[in-house]
Amino acid sequence: MKHCVHICLCFAVHFKMVFSKDVPALGSKNSPRLLIPGLCDQYKYEVNQNHRVFSYREEEQELYVRGSDIDKLNANNYSVIEDQCKNVITIIEKFQDDMFVCGTNGHKPKCWKLSPAVKNQTNDIEENYEGAGISPLVYTHNCLSLTVDGDSYAAAPLDIEGSSLQFRRKAGKRTNVWMYDSWLSEPTFISASWVKRREDPDNEKIYIFFREKNSDHGPDADPWISRVARVCKTDEGGSKRFFQNMWTSFLKARLVCGFPDESLYFNRLQDIYVMHADDWHQTRVYALFTSSWNSTAVCIYSIEMIEKIFENSTFKGFANEIPTPRPGTCVSDSKSLPRGTVNVVKDHPEMVDWVHSLQSKAPFYVSNYNYTKIVVDRVKGADQQVYNVLLLATDTGKIHKVLETGSEPFIILETQISNISSIQAMMLDSQKKKIVVGFSDKISTVDLQKCEKYNASCADCVLARDPYCAWTKSGCTPSVLGGIQNIKDGHTSVCSQNKAANVSGVLTRSKRQIYSPKISGTVHSVPEGVPFYLSCPIESYHAKYTWKHGSHERPCLQMLSNCLHLIPSMGPENYGEYECVSTEKDYSKTLKKYHLKQQQEKQESRFADFNLNDAPILAPQLFWILLQTAVLWEILR
Repeated sequence: MKHCVHICLCFAVHFKMVFSKDVPALGSKNSPRLLIPGLCDQYKYEVNQNHRVFSYREEEQELYVRGSDIDKLNANNYSVIEDQCKNVITIIEKFQDDMFVCGTNGHKPKCWKLSPAVKNQTNDIEENYEGAGISPLVYTHNCLSLTVDGDSYAAAPLDIEGSSLQFRRKAGKRTNVWMYDSWLSEPTFISASWVKRREDPDNEKIYIFFREKNSDHGPDADPWISRVARVCKTDEGGSKRFFQNMWTSFLKARLVCGFPDESLYFNRLQDIYVMHADDWHQTRVYALFTSSWNSTAVCIYSIEMIEKIFENSTFKGFANEIPTPRPGTCVSDSKSLPRGTVNVVKDHPEMVDWVHSLQSKAPFYVSNYNYTKIVVDRVKGADQQVYNVLLLATDTGKIHKVLETGSEPFIILETQISNISSIQAMMLDSQKKKIVVGFSDKISTVDLQKCEKYNASCADCVLARDPYCAWTKSGCTPSVLGGIQNIKDGHTSVCSQNKAANVSGVLTRSKRQIYSPKISGTVHSVPEGVPFYLSCPIESYHAKYTWKHGSHERPCLQMLSNCLHLIPSMGPENYGEYECVSTEKDYSKTLKKYHLKQQQEKQESRFADFNLNDAPILAPQLFWILLQTAVLWEILR
């Protein structure tokens, strides 16, 4: 009886997990194809941090960690190079070839420019700056920082209540410039980015991404609206008589992500990643949104599309003839702009037209996972084509690797990095193909080229559709020229076209072939009349799993990461050979084999030795609990 109670309690825990939204459902394109544990390098903090972001310098392989203090770490082995100062650090940027660090400084924000005395040694304080408007007074308040050509652009509240939040140019070579108070309504700044124009530097702009309070307070209106704004890098403010030290080029527009035909929008911008291109027209903006119905979406925009709105749309609330030069135009001397042009910016900075995504009728990717961070890597595959891979952080410490190919997302895999805390910051090292992830208790480095996870065969490697990997004579390895891949559609027919496919004894045949490695079937002696179940592991959540018994085929019942076949009562027709077969695209393979033979005398089950993969005989009451739960799971998902 003690054993039975123990087993029932264990199942209660398993059933709770089954119904978790984080358990992928078989056959769903919105599920990760594979789940893997996050075995990665990490640096543990001595004390958990409530506020933790960092700056990563790929060239020097240095990682600056900021929170209640600032540490400089060697990014290769996480050794501490320097423990620099005790402060609640909120900003750290590369600034005029040095490091620009700002902190709350006891509600009196201050900034320091640090210059290295000796490489990898202590940094010296070169200059002090007034930090108001760059760092918030309280570290939990919203803030933003960007350095452009030796100038510091920032957004931070000016008081302890968190008000007077606006985007400013605050330190550097150019004139300090700030915003007009009526331009924004309780904004939350997300990101800012400088887009270079190598052939036209005087027309370069800084783009600001944020959300602000909606002026429409109707019951069906979302309280937030997502925005993109821009200012000219050359903007020095207006004349001494009018708009002095105010942006003369500020314009804003609404970012649309959703289903316009259904008037269904994701209005809460959460994170931004800007993928820069040599041609500024091709620079892309990957935006992560959430909604009031607990879904997240990724929409993709181009800077060219954003610029067309700012250059061609009419101005909201302005009905007169648009003055010349057009409001928002970059000029060499903003102080000489005519008052009519500046007045439109002052009173009507919002565009009438909205900025739609590249897939204007729907987001690129919609998910029930609660994503919080996004970075995007460009990867050259073995076919010499370049692919974009989205790396999305969930609120449960996981990273999803999502392939962008055409207009369809493909979720390659899920990596669990932490079970106890959510991801607070994430940065990409594109050269080393790693991401650096910050938690409240640690920093972790995740290798994006974990190709050994698909190393079973050429087909397994190709089905992964992971541009970081390709099949070679050494198995599934980091992508090299000449390796076997099929990133576009994942069909495994490419394996039969190359001799390397047979390296590990995998004989690849025609379509719909069955790959059956030598699996020694498990034999079970089972008495007649008892309930019984069989189990096989789920290797790909995109595959279809079938139990084959003689001429009969039955779909599996999913329970966590296993496929079950439940037999309510063993009869003569239930004995014999069973195979668990997975089928994905043009590739099938047998994962498990069982042989059930009749046991003449009924024997007592050993519940203490229970294991989900050992296919034991179950107590009838427990079996029916398992059966009912599995069936209910099939219905609900």
